[in-house]
Amino acid sequence: MCIGQLGNLLPHVTLSANLAQHLMPAWGLSAAEGGLMASGYAFGYMLAVPVLTTLTDRIDARIVLLCGSMVSGLATIAFGIFGQGFWSGTLIWSLSGLGFAGAYMPGLKALTDRLPAGDPSRAVTLYTSSFSVGVGLSFLVAQVLADRWGWRTAFYVTGVGPIAMVIACLLMEGHRPAPRTGRLLNFAPVFANREALGYILGYGAHCFELYGIRTWLVGFWTFVVAHQGAPSWLTPVVVSFVFAVISMPASILGNEAALKFGRHRAITIVMITSACVALLLGLSATGPAWVLALLLVVYGLTVPADSGALTAGMSAAAVSEHRGATLALHSTVGFGLSALGAWGTGAALDAAGGPQSASGWLLVFLVLAAGIASGPLALRWARRHQERAAA
Repeated sequence: MCIGQLGNLLPHVTLSANLAQHLMPAWGLSAAEGGLMASGYAFGYMLAVPVLTTLTDRIDARIVLLCGSMVSGLATIAFGIFGQGFWSGTLIWSLSGLGFAGAYMPGLKALTDRLPAGDPSRAVTLYTSSFSVGVGLSFLVAQVLADRWGWRTAFYVTGVGPIAMVIACLLMEGHRPAPRTGRLLNFAPVFANREALGYILGYGAHCFELYGIRTWLVGFWTFVVAHQGAPSWLTPVVVSFVFAVISMPASILGNEAALKFGRHRAITIVMITSACVALLLGLSATGPAWVLALLLVVYGLTVPADSGALTAGMSAAAVSEHRGATLALHSTVGFGLSALGAWGTGAALDAAGGPQSASGWLLVFLVLAAGIASGPLALRWARRHQERAAA
């Protein structure tokens, strides 16, 4: 499943990786337009995931996973063929995100349906943290191909990646969920589960920050190289790849810390630390390149360190007969705020002077810090509600 997910994630940031250096100049886009086009992926995901993930409570998640993977790959290839500007690019990239809605959380459901009884947090964390390796490969492959053979080639090649998950689905044994009655999109039991809801809202704050920085990481380092200089080997390709890949051990270690010290405490510490690092990056935007590189490494550790713990906490808190609906709301909130993060940071960049302005990048990181700082508030709200209910 993790290997299949690497293939499914190969298209994931192909647009973001080439946005600042290729697509915005070629199509004359502003930062807000570029951010909105990138957010189309998360928006398409958000629209489809409630139906597709809740559907896994009624049919084998493998079927949804198979279809979603195929749509994601085909839409990515279509972007390379038919993408001509803002509107066509946004529409096609939204279709790719819609396909991924059938590939990520239904994939997690397909995995957990086939795990033995017991605490699944380590398996869930390995699956969610392999997301980071897939994103790192997407950053690497997309930029290398675009720099050598053009950005359209990057979409053609990365669009083939989901074949890996198609093969995994074909090798997987079938699983028939227990019969379900009632409406398909019934989220009332999920909203009533305040413990799970706290993790879901915290995940939304995490996704806002994560998608915001992934959308503009290449653009930020391009700004650093242009204004402060950097060693020749420290290119946007290297920085974005390292930033993404170190997310996997960070997520695993974050979950281990949550198991040892308690999920709420560990997640809160990580989120507050991440907000502080974002503020330092914004304030140091005109500082030496080596300082910014070190801060980005630290940020690459703090941004994903809460991901596995949040998803594992949500999965553990979910009532078994409503797990698909809980996963659906988790993903809907997460990618809805991902779309807001990509567009909001782009709009902030435009408002404060654009991609060549230090003040623009300061405002971007202020927005990211504010977004992740809301996560501990959501967790505290859920805990206080539980304490009152227990009393």
